[in-house]
Amino acid sequence: MALRTFATRKTLGELCKFQQQVRGLQTFTLPDLSYDYGALEPAISGEIMQLHHQKHHQTYITNYNKAIEQLDDAITKGDASTAVKLQSAIKFNGGGHVNHSIFWKNLAPAREGGGEPPHGSLGSAINQSFSSLEKLIAKMNAEGAALQGSGWVWLAVDKELKRLVVETTANQDPLVTKGPSLVPLVGIDVWEHAYYLQYKNVRPDYLKNIWKVINWKYASQVYEKECP
Repeated sequence: MALRTFATRKTLGELCKFQQQVRGLQTFTLPDLSYDYGALEPAISGEIMQLHHQKHHQTYITNYNKAIEQLDDAITKGDASTAVKLQSAIKFNGGGHVNHSIFWKNLAPAREGGGEPPHGSLGSAINQSFSSLEKLIAKMNAEGAALQGSGWVWLAVDKELKRLVVETTANQDPLVTKGPSLVPLVGIDVWEHAYYLQYKNVRPDYLKNIWKVINWKYASQVYEKECP
């Protein structure tokens, strides 16, 4: 009985500590884009951008906020079973918000520099790691096209090893799930909702054209911050 009572107190103590952490989390709101929905055409249609931003991204935010509230309630009640069940919803929807918030910054209209090749330290790092920008793009396109189901393909910097890597993540898993030292520079959404209305089921065509509006200036800023 004494051992059981100790275990119960320990579990409740952990739940209370977790509750404090949960209450420290902020709910999310949909970020504004720095360009109009139609500004990325013809690479990405305005219809896709509007649906992607207003419907899909907003749904991740709504579901994440709801799950956080339910988690707080479950911990208040000492309902560990419900708290555990909510973890997958928090990871999925929270990851969806994190990934899409990066994705919008990774894009820029051609008239505002979208598609312009990276220069400076990031350009040099790409040449050193992949021989050329063209080979990097070919690698990311191949891995993105080969990804089964839904997910993301990333160019990242390993801030501990100071080197560039290409990674893929499934569903809405954020890049950090592949390693805590990985920082995303460019993330490309290969869920069908990102391209199907325009490219149907031909994902390689979408991957080929999205590079015309990739914001390498943003990627360079992140790289220089992580690898000064």
